[in-house]
Amino acid sequence: MNEMTPIETTLKDWETDQEVRWCPGCGDYAILKAVQRTLPQLGSDPANTVFVSGIGCSSRFPYYVESYGFHTIHGRAPAFATGIKLANPQLDVWLITGDGDGLSIGGNHLMHVLRRNVNLQILLFNNEIYGLTKGQYSPTSRVGTKSPSTPWGSVDRPVNPCSFALGANARFVARGFDVSKNLPDVLKAAHAHRGAAFVEIFQNCIVYNKDVFDDFAAPKGAEAHQLWLEDGEPMLFAGGAKGLTLDRELLELKVVDVVDGDWEAAGVIVHNVKNRSIAHMLVELPFGEFPMALGVLYDDPRPTYEEGVDEERHRAADGKEANLARLLGQGQTWTVSGTAQDPV
Repeated sequence: MNEMTPIETTLKDWETDQEVRWCPGCGDYAILKAVQRTLPQLGSDPANTVFVSGIGCSSRFPYYVESYGFHTIHGRAPAFATGIKLANPQLDVWLITGDGDGLSIGGNHLMHVLRRNVNLQILLFNNEIYGLTKGQYSPTSRVGTKSPSTPWGSVDRPVNPCSFALGANARFVARGFDVSKNLPDVLKAAHAHRGAAFVEIFQNCIVYNKDVFDDFAAPKGAEAHQLWLEDGEPMLFAGGAKGLTLDRELLELKVVDVVDGDWEAAGVIVHNVKNRSIAHMLVELPFGEFPMALGVLYDDPRPTYEEGVDEERHRAADGKEANLARLLGQGQTWTVSGTAQDPV
């Protein structure tokens, strides 16, 4: 989040004249519209907003948002975004990446932007496949995924993006999916957080990994398998008929039935966005036996990277005069004279 003077805009103000070039039916369209609808509600200013991306289908995003934008190189968007934020901390920076761009070649850069806590929003589009390069398996592909690079099925254990973010000491971690009506609320929460806000967005790749998330993200009929988390509210799902409780002996979450709406009697726990231990449990829940945990899983701000850098700069410059000539002349110096024909 940045301190800014809100201005009035509409969705149209955030649309560009560029042809949107994703496959028909791609989940990226829904995410784009969710972002464009959210920005006016935040009071964002196109002249003060920057979208930064790496390489991949998701990384075409800056072309389609009427703001400043950088389409950078594979996996390096976090480094560019960090530099932009340090050069002008007042800019509102959004980093767009995907499961391949952000967790394979860019995994180290993503880790560092999270641990440093640079004040920006990170949207990771997870479709569990390399879409732009025609369907190879990605770091988040499930075991058994068949693709041109894994014709017999992948044997790799997939990366869990939210577990990765928590492991990198991220201070804000959230989840949503492309066609969810709740996605704008997740984006608003990420923007309100001061520091690096990480949002994993499950995104349907209509061509190479179609409907892989339908069990919990289908437009209709999947609601019973979604656990939408709200700070201070009980962890209920399946229309309030089920909830999550904490087994205090095993120190793990388990599903309980809720009778007549009495969630307290069932032992359902209340979500606390500052509880990092519970956040770790939520992102590791095996889907099927458990619902998919969505919304804000963890939100516990701390001082940002650029605040620390700015404080250090002021401390280093305190009581000193800016004098380049004196700086160049101090310490060991010498004068070189003579010519090539008559060297000293």
